[in-house]
Amino acid sequence: MAGTNEIRTTWKARLIGRLGGWCMRLLGMSLRREVVGDVRGLNASPQPLIHVLWHNRILVSPYLFRKIYPKRETVVLTSASKDGAVLAAAVKVFKVGAVHGSSSRRGAAAIVALRRATREGKDLVFTPDGPRGPRYHLQPGVVKIAQTTGLAIVPLHIEYLSCWKLRTWDLFRIPKPFSKVRVTLGDPITVPRKLDDDGFEKARHALEQILLKEIDDLISPTESENHGNTH
Repeated sequence: MAGTNEIRTTWKARLIGRLGGWCMRLLGMSLRREVVGDVRGLNASPQPLIHVLWHNRILVSPYLFRKIYPKRETVVLTSASKDGAVLAAAVKVFKVGAVHGSSSRRGAAAIVALRRATREGKDLVFTPDGPRGPRYHLQPGVVKIAQTTGLAIVPLHIEYLSCWKLRTWDLFRIPKPFSKVRVTLGDPITVPRKLDDDGFEKARHALEQILLKEIDDLISPTESENHGNTH
């Protein structure tokens, strides 16, 4: 599954990404999985789906996606940067494609590429508070894509029951090997195609609240500086 809009990359970025992808696979293989939600129904969906999850839960998400959706094609949105190139190479290990862009850089090209991917029948995955935050704040891009394509959004929560938390802006989580991971797939949500500004903000806020429902560390960025790095 090739990525759609390409950015310049290097052999070093591709090598680092590929090694990272295989490390993600090995870590994922060690975890005990529990999946909650209508997996059969989502797998049977004839239309592409848009999955959203918070940035700090993404580490083994490509592995989990391939286990939950063994036959569905998937594309992720990554930043138009060297880090994005590394991530694209990492997810390619799992036969997941990548579109590069953000609201501030290559945004229009990314939207075009994402729409093209959905027309080809591919699911989309967004981390709506990435790549730089604020943590747990849902940026409007995913709602806009759902509105213009008519595709359903599936809220996704990944809970690592034992993990390390890094001192990053998002308190990035690394699950401990051989621990348990719980994946919760929410009910699909559709966004009306015609919304005024107030209606759009209500839709954005409602999705954000659904994603926040399972979160146990709703602390401010300032407080996070004093937060422990283990869990």
